[in-house]
Amino acid sequence: MIGSGGVEHRYATALYSHAEDLKQLDQIASEMESLGKLIQASADFRRVVESPVLDARAQSAAVLAVLDKQGFSAPVRNLVGVVVANRRLAALPRIVVAFADLLAARRGVLLADVATAHPLSDVQRTQLIARLTEAGYSNVRLSEKVDPSLLGGMVLRIGARLYDTSIRSRLQRLQYAMKGAA
Repeated sequence: MIGSGGVEHRYATALYSHAEDLKQLDQIASEMESLGKLIQASADFRRVVESPVLDARAQSAAVLAVLDKQGFSAPVRNLVGVVVANRRLAALPRIVVAFADLLAARRGVLLADVATAHPLSDVQRTQLIARLTEAGYSNVRLSEKVDPSLLGGMVLRIGARLYDTSIRSRLQRLQYAMKGAA
């Protein structure tokens, strides 16, 4: 996504540059992460963000009121205000992801997407990062997703590599092997 040049990348790059100029990169990065969690956690907030029906004034008032109440700083509120004014609020979740990707790339952090049937415990998370470090992937940040259809195990995507140890894929391979034997 970093080299995509899409709308979300342009907004993320502008915010990143502004945060660097203000020497508030860590604070704004933390706030953008909180914004992403807010969008995921609140169905009402997500509906306002994704609604194509609401006019810009109503969206702006609702979203900025929530951001004010949650204590977001002026740079993040201003970014959201510009996004709303340009009628691109539906892209806000992708802007948050693009900002995190850009931040990780600039800091030399490797992103690993992990899908598991159940949430990882702290011990499992620590062990996974340790195994990735042993495999030569140092400075890794996990992006976790719960997918009950995996039944167990995990699917890990890091860079161009995919490691699938899920029970679902094992059952599929067994099914294909049984079909071939019949």
